[in-house]
Amino acid sequence: MGVHPYIPNSVPAVKAEMLAAVGAADVAEFYADVPESIRLGRPLDMPPPLRSEAALVRHVGGLLARNTGTGDALSFLGAGCYRHHVPAVVDEVVNRSEFLTAYAGEPYEDHGRFQALWEYQSLMGELLEMDVVNVPVYDGYQASATALRMAGRITGARRLLLVTAVAADKLSKIEDYVRPVHDVVVVPVDASTGLADLAAVRAELAAGDVAAVYAEAPSASGIIDPALTSLADLAHGAGALFVAGCNPISLGVVAPPAAYGADIVCGDIQPLGIHMAYGGLNGGFIATRDEERFVAEFPSRLFGLAPTRVEGEYGFGDVAYDRTSFALREEGKEWVGTAAALNGITAGVYLALMGPQGMREVGETIMANTRYALDRLAAVPGVETPYAAAPHFADFTVRFPGSRTSAEVNDALLEHGIFGGAVLSRTDALYCVTEVHTRDEIDRLADILQEMVN
Repeated sequence: MGVHPYIPNSVPAVKAEMLAAVGAADVAEFYADVPESIRLGRPLDMPPPLRSEAALVRHVGGLLARNTGTGDALSFLGAGCYRHHVPAVVDEVVNRSEFLTAYAGEPYEDHGRFQALWEYQSLMGELLEMDVVNVPVYDGYQASATALRMAGRITGARRLLLVTAVAADKLSKIEDYVRPVHDVVVVPVDASTGLADLAAVRAELAAGDVAAVYAEAPSASGIIDPALTSLADLAHGAGALFVAGCNPISLGVVAPPAAYGADIVCGDIQPLGIHMAYGGLNGGFIATRDEERFVAEFPSRLFGLAPTRVEGEYGFGDVAYDRTSFALREEGKEWVGTAAALNGITAGVYLALMGPQGMREVGETIMANTRYALDRLAAVPGVETPYAAAPHFADFTVRFPGSRTSAEVNDALLEHGIFGGAVLSRTDALYCVTEVHTRDEIDRLADILQEMVN
């Protein structure tokens, strides 16, 4: 790569000085952990530079116009990023300049934002029936990985058991993040039911050195496993912690993980009033009881009521700040990392608008729509719903055992203006419905599939 006019580090002398300062012979040393199999191995295929702002705007605008979003077509995509109704008030509040432009600040200069995040934490604590909730981390994947690292620091054990279906991308994130200090053991679910294999979990626990048993409700297959309470008991009986992931929008109708024994709860707040946006707009929550052994292990920021310099006066500020990497730097347990604070405020506004009754109604609607979709698609010849006997929330597996693969089915559905489910394998795809889907739309999918696979 040549010298770039706006990147000082690209000047050869500057680059050589920086490499010498860190003791590296070449920039390639910084990428030693990246497998050769996924390296590009050639320069990027970039178009010629656009010399004017007007030309750049026209070019990018043309690229964006080629996109078809999930709001423009009938979409059955879910798998961790969901289309829900977002009340207009949510966008009105979070797009105010005092929230939208404030990335980071301190209590003495940013009272409103810190209070808003404290309100979010309080609402999430009520929803989760937990005492302590963090300022959101980057996404739910990061929240799961950090929750497991927290469990490892508390127990001092090395092995982590993942006992319900976990999305492949999330598993990759967890394995990469915990790799220096933990071994991840994926306990396969029962292939015929999609449920946790309790006998296999017992066998792994008997081998010892288990820091945490990790389960999701719903799982990556959309299943709410009836064995969740048993999994908590098994974990605690072996001296391990029970870490549970959940979809927070389900908690108006499904018991929160704390009710069935979870020690640490984690997940993604994207379903709580946050728009789908090209795979982004996420935020990871972690929640625990108000016990020092848990609170001391949060690497992320926690906001609460804090005394000011004025006797008897309180404001909103960091709680136990001295446990974070901001205070400890390289001695921190983990880096604080990027906070998805604005998305936390979004979720707080959504929860305040919905209230207990609204959360109950949206959860009941999603469960009812999911069951209707499962039953309706199961009645289509050439289509199977292999785990339909289990309770589901939003996501569910659809199987195409015929000659057309699940990817080919998706291609054919696109011709009808429909996004099919996320492809899991040659035969399987993960479909999703939420409160925004109507029965007519589900019937339309079923009717088109019936014509297509037969």
